[in-house]
Amino acid sequence: MKFKHLLLFTFTLLAMMTACNKTPQKYNSYYEYPEYTGNDLEYVYSPQQTTFKLWSPEAEQVNLHLYNQGLGGERLNTLNMEYVGEGVWEITIKEDLKGKFYTFQIMHEGQWLSESVGAYAKAVGVNAVRGAVIDFADTNPEGWENDIRPAQKNFTDIILYEVHVRDFSVSPNSGMKNKGKFLAFTEEGTKNSYGQATGIDHLKELGVTHVHLLPAFDYNSIDETTLEKNLYNWGYDPASFNAPEGSYSTNPYDPICRIKEFKQMVQSLHKNGMRVIMDVVYNHTSKWEEHPFTLTVPGYYYRQNADGSYSNASGCGNETASERAMVRRYIIESLKHWVNEYHVDGFRFDLMAIHDITTMNEIRKELDQIDPTLFIYGEGWTAADSPLPYEQRAVKQHVNRMPGIAVFSDDIRDGLRGGWADAKTPAFACGNQGYDETIKFGAVAATPHDSIHYGLVNYSHNPYAAQPSQVINYVSCHDDMCLNDKISYSAPYGSTPQEMRKYNRLAQSIILLSQGVPFIYAGEEIMRNKQGVHNTYQSPDSINQINWDFKHKEEPMFNYYKGLMALRNAHPAFRMPTTQMLQENLHFLYTGQACVVAYTIENNANGDSWNRILVVHNGNRHVINLNIPQDNWTVACNGEEVKLNGIFNWNKNTLPVPASSTMVLFRK
Repeated sequence: MKFKHLLLFTFTLLAMMTACNKTPQKYNSYYEYPEYTGNDLEYVYSPQQTTFKLWSPEAEQVNLHLYNQGLGGERLNTLNMEYVGEGVWEITIKEDLKGKFYTFQIMHEGQWLSESVGAYAKAVGVNAVRGAVIDFADTNPEGWENDIRPAQKNFTDIILYEVHVRDFSVSPNSGMKNKGKFLAFTEEGTKNSYGQATGIDHLKELGVTHVHLLPAFDYNSIDETTLEKNLYNWGYDPASFNAPEGSYSTNPYDPICRIKEFKQMVQSLHKNGMRVIMDVVYNHTSKWEEHPFTLTVPGYYYRQNADGSYSNASGCGNETASERAMVRRYIIESLKHWVNEYHVDGFRFDLMAIHDITTMNEIRKELDQIDPTLFIYGEGWTAADSPLPYEQRAVKQHVNRMPGIAVFSDDIRDGLRGGWADAKTPAFACGNQGYDETIKFGAVAATPHDSIHYGLVNYSHNPYAAQPSQVINYVSCHDDMCLNDKISYSAPYGSTPQEMRKYNRLAQSIILLSQGVPFIYAGEEIMRNKQGVHNTYQSPDSINQINWDFKHKEEPMFNYYKGLMALRNAHPAFRMPTTQMLQENLHFLYTGQACVVAYTIENNANGDSWNRILVVHNGNRHVINLNIPQDNWTVACNGEEVKLNGIFNWNKNTLPVPASSTMVLFRK
């Protein structure tokens, strides 16, 4: 009996000691913070109860505040959360909280910090001031359970189309009712002033496979309570990473509305044969002093310099520390949420080189377990230096250490149009010499090829991609001047509007016919311009909107872009998935003249119905005569039009190539 009493006393004492140990402690380094491996941070809702959890290892106390409204109104209650270990504070409320709003507030170093939504908030009220308790089942549009991704075999089969949600529909001539909203992507049968297709019908007609949305998570620069002011921003100032942007919904005060309408957009694009890419900005936050990261775990989510100041590789005042365990876990869990809850098909990482290579590879590994066809790519550079050692950064030159991840090629971009820092400097597309090897480098998607003189490539003197699917070829994007404006500024003196259209067609021909993954900026197929403004991140709609009536005036240009995409989509030789296949089948010709790049693709490459293909890019502003392998060629592209069945036949060993043009010839 005494033994049993002693045993009971011992167990009671151990339990008391364990309970006493469940208090926050001080740490010598952020790397000592405990890692929480659960996936239930923020809250888990049921009609019977809601359990809130907050990871805040050095908080001294944590309060949960409840409200009836997402902004303003009296506080309903304040409840003390309990520390339960692993850095986590917890409270369970045994009532139905659906429709309520909440904030967390921590005491740190004896001071109560400001209230904030938790870092993991997935539903928010207006301006993400407070989190919202919802049942995600209420956010699903009709038929959501039947939503499936359009088929995709290889990453090289992708054609990316980058667009800002507001730009897409806000023009008075867009024909869309839900201007500037997610729902604009659900509207079919829309027309411009001339009765031509706009919106989603236009995208189907054009032939793109993936719609890349500029940031559509909740960002800070737009006040969702004053949308009538029509303020504009690209959205690279993250506020709440896991909730959609409220200004793109029809009611930003309703947390369910923004979620449901985002899903309706994805559902519509999927139904119409296009996948959806989200532009994600995990490399920094808006106003770090006020961000939930700081108000939840001060300092932890951000990198610091040796003197303790915040590092700034983003150029936005801070940078996140992806190499820390809970930052890495945060990014991965956030991405998985967008995939699982919203059916997003891939991600473009802003300033990806701020992240470490290990994190990017872990992201690929985790997303592969959901769907290996999800596409991941990003900018392989930083905006400034970082404390993260260079050898650990996910820079362009390290992409061969990141299988299944792609980077943008600034090599081919600037080789075609000229450097971004000087608007008036042209390159290959405008007849400027010295870029031939750079164009060849782009044609093989920065993979190894024995016909390239790497010392003459503009930026990269070594191949960096292990596979062609690891390179995004582009000539313009939302950053800097759009292609039309850049050509207007840099075209040689005396260039006519007709010649400038030729420079445009040549540049995009090289992008859409090169190996790798092509990317175009929305509206350039109808000669979009931004009135010469370099950085339009907060310019008005008059600068940023797509003027859909341009499609009438620029119908030949639209048809040319459409033809190039049809050519690429119909012929797998232009989208070989492996470096070995590319090396065996793509052979450059000796042209003997500057500003000319030519190559053949042989052997029914990648299962193509065309046995042999000849591609010639003439950057000169005059006709050239090029010696070519004599064969029974059919011309499919002559720089003015594209016809898959052929425009005319050619069987001579000399080919006249028009000024500033691309020609594509084939033999079946």
